[in-house]
Amino acid sequence: MEGGGGAPPETPEEERQPGYVLPTSLEANNLKTNNWGFIFPGIIGGTLVALYAVATPFIMPALRKICLPFVPATTKQIENVVRMLQCRRGSLVDIGSGDGRVVIAAAKEGFTAVGYELNPWLVWYSRYCAWREGVQNSATFYISDLWKVTFSQYSNVVIFGVPQMMPQLEKKLALELEEDARVIACRFPFPHWTPDQVAGEGIDTVWVYDMSTLRGRGRGPEDPCISWWSSS
Repeated sequence: MEGGGGAPPETPEEERQPGYVLPTSLEANNLKTNNWGFIFPGIIGGTLVALYAVATPFIMPALRKICLPFVPATTKQIENVVRMLQCRRGSLVDIGSGDGRVVIAAAKEGFTAVGYELNPWLVWYSRYCAWREGVQNSATFYISDLWKVTFSQYSNVVIFGVPQMMPQLEKKLALELEEDARVIACRFPFPHWTPDQVAGEGIDTVWVYDMSTLRGRGRGPEDPCISWWSSS
């Protein structure tokens, strides 16, 4: 009877044979499933690798015995640093230059300025900022550990340090810097040095140390920079 129930149709003989091949549409579906089985883990793995690459430069300094975390300098801090560089000449180095704002500010004041920073992302960003500000020829940035750099060639040194590193850095600079060098410490002073000048307050405080004074060969009272600062 038409439309009536009956025994299901028999499976064709060839489908029951051991060598029977699935239809093409089924093969394509299985292939898609297998491809996604490879693609999805690959996407996840690639994402994790990218996150690791981005995060590692920021995390690794925190794993060091003495770390120099990135804390952007405030506008007031930079103003205080620039004021303490009045009447100064020669090259300048920012130890732990972060996003490069101190180096760029010094370059705008006519200094040949260099920044050393361990985080490559910050160095690349600093180079971009220097180019954007038009001082790429006088502001240079290097990816380097500050403990592996010699600072004897610099006349002006700026450091945004942390208390744990200041005693060791104090010894390093005392050994390496020339007689006419000036060191400007921001946020934290050196533990054993007596500053020649102090400017600002709170987190914006900067301490100025002249190597000639620290070595017992003070500058005379006629020093124009001392007179300028005292009258300002």
